[in-house]
Amino acid sequence: MQQMSADSDRFTLYGTSACHLCELAEDMLRPLCAAAELEYTKVDISESDELFRRYGVRIPVLADSRGRELDWPFSPEQLRVFCSA
Repeated sequence: MQQMSADSDRFTLYGTSACHLCELAEDMLRPLCAAAELEYTKVDISESDELFRRYGVRIPVLADSRGRELDWPFSPEQLRVFCSA
């Protein structure tokens, strides 16, 4: 998890530990969050039946604290726009 300022935007990256696309998404997200002082948490959907039903075929999915979601595939530019909106 990236630690940023307490009043920053918060994001959740839904995925699984065995998902190479999730790793790619995090590789794009990590520097963006560090540069913009944003915070994100990774959630492994395999630990919850409900999350697996919701996100199983969509991962990786980035969600924000307002309930918006960005499904894979997304580009670095789409990710930047989503995180700055």
